[in-house]
Amino acid sequence: MTTSSSTDFEPNVAEFVEEAFERCGLELRTGYDLKTARRSINLMLAEWANRGLNQWTIEQATETVTQGTASYSLNTNVIDVLDVVCRRTVNGTQTDISMDRLSRSEYLNIPNKTTQARPSQFFIDKSITPAIKVWPVPENSTDVLVFNKLVRMDDADAGTNTMDMPFRFYPCFAAGLAYYIAMKKAPDRVGLLKQAYEEEFDRAMSTDEDRASFRIRPFNSVG
Repeated sequence: MTTSSSTDFEPNVAEFVEEAFERCGLELRTGYDLKTARRSINLMLAEWANRGLNQWTIEQATETVTQGTASYSLNTNVIDVLDVVCRRTVNGTQTDISMDRLSRSEYLNIPNKTTQARPSQFFIDKSITPAIKVWPVPENSTDVLVFNKLVRMDDADAGTNTMDMPFRFYPCFAAGLAYYIAMKKAPDRVGLLKQAYEEEFDRAMSTDEDRASFRIRPFNSVG
């Protein structure tokens, strides 16, 4: 038997929409069908952002601090910041020190927010334009904040677009879109399609977890 030797299957938006309509027992017939499906896709992607971590949407970024400045604006496509280190270079030697995350109330209750030193804590202000606020405020203009940020996926703007996701999420995406379309056009299939969507989403997310070595050492008590 001869295999295809091909691993480039990548449906575009229109093909995902056709698949979703077929799962609803419908056919894609009009331009409005495609328009309403694209709107459902973009709403579903917003829902995915609320569900949690998508590993392929994590990007590492840097921000050089300014002495005495506590707040640094982020791009509006940033959903969250996962972790931050403060990088300092002395005589060519680079040192990264992990920073602890503060809640909004913890940051508010810092008594002196103008104290200058090496930043050791950060707060993420999730405004329309999000920002990182650090404490203590930087004592120089050479330290660098290095952080992992979770960013939103690219929108589905046209039927010819391909989606910003790894292939292992294709079944989840198709199932979710079918469920969203069913809520508008095939209410009798909503229950079945929602169940399929949740199952596909759980399977996809289980492969997208960050893994690290885990070791257990027995504790020997004396006495």
